Amino acid sequence: MKRFLTTFTFWKVTAVAIITAGLYSTYIRFFHGLGASTNLTDQFPWGIWIGFDVLCGVGLAAGGFTLAAIVYIFNIKRFEPIIRPTILTAFLGYLLVIVGLMFDLGRPLQIWHAIIMWNPRSVMFEVAWCVMLYTTVLALEFSPVILEKFHMTKTIKMVKRISIPLIILGVLLSTLHQSSLGSLYLIVPDKMYPLWYSAYMPVFFYASAIAAGCAMIIFESFISSRAFKRGLELNLLTEISRVCVVMLGVYTVMKVVDLNDRHMFSLLLVPRFETYMYWAEVIVGVFVPFLLFSQKKVRQSPNGLFIGASLVVVGFVMNRMNIAITGMEGWSGSTYIPSVTEFMITMMIVTIGFVAFYYIAKYFPVFTHEEHQEDHAPAHAAAAWKHDIESVSRSMAEIRN
Repeated sequence: MKRFLTTFTFWKVTAVAIITAGLYSTYIRFFHGLGASTNLTDQFPWGIWIGFDVLCGVGLAAGGFTLAAIVYIFNIKRFEPIIRPTILTAFLGYLLVIVGLMFDLGRPLQIWHAIIMWNPRSVMFEVAWCVMLYTTVLALEFSPVILEKFHMTKTIKMVKRISIPLIILGVLLSTLHQSSLGSLYLIVPDKMYPLWYSAYMPVFFYASAIAAGCAMIIFESFISSRAFKRGLELNLLTEISRVCVVMLGVYTVMKVVDLNDRHMFSLLLVPRFETYMYWAEVIVGVFVPFLLFSQKKVRQSPNGLFIGASLVVVGFVMNRMNIAITGMEGWSGSTYIPSVTEFMITMMIVTIGFVAFYYIAKYFPVFTHEEHQEDHAPAHAAAAWKHDIESVSRSMAEIRN
């Protein structure tokens, strides 16, 4: 009985409570409809399920294609120790984006229509196909982890033969739909607040997704090192933070140039809610982490990396939520606040992602590279010890002579 009770830690009890509330909210959503379960209206049809579950979910999973390109296309193999957990994070992220989209669709059972009912002129059609294809690519990229568990060596060899084309395809698909999510809002120039609307929104979405993806790599590595009591690849994460700070700088320059070209700097001083939210996302998600990651001592500190990465993630979420919600409230003439049902479903999706990552990483070889190094640690230690003895012997011989 005591062992049974000790298995229920605070976080497990919290996860169970959130998932239970989410399942009840799911019942309300699918048996009583969108009207009974959300605060969405005809004037405000896209809320937290699009702003957070889709826009943020896809963007925060960008670390998958970023790191895959670094390791397999640019052949920088030293990042291999963190490639598997990063791919797992991206794969789970995309699966949960699809789950979240099922809640938002008025007729979720017709989600398969995009497969056979083509509309090439629709940005949504392109995003749907890219997400479907890239989720398939991520499944194939992660499949060696599953296959290794069951010792299916022949199948692993087959997957590895097509790995490079898969990686290239994944990078192309990610580039398309990360930017196309911004293209979704190009049709509302008169509805979105000017601080966020821009003809270059697809480019902004892509650049910010790479920065957020790098931050998620650091965030995930820090959390998993604590959860599984394993070492932190500090030297690799330091280099990832350098990529992140470069992308934050590029993003900042593009935003400043865009605001200048559109003569929108005056809006930065207008005392209204949109202005405050814009400054909040920029300060929290861009300025502060840029200053932190620009300092070598912060990049080489585990806590500094975690704080900086967390700020980037929070700022990224604020940006996507501002675009999807804050920037549209002025036009709609109403204030959108997610219902309890909407919020609990979103919390359930996020919690399922954390739980799935924990158990997959626990029972499958997600961190095999580290284990491989540990297996060879005695051999390396013996070689080093032998080298030291030989050096001492040579020194003693020189002294005698």
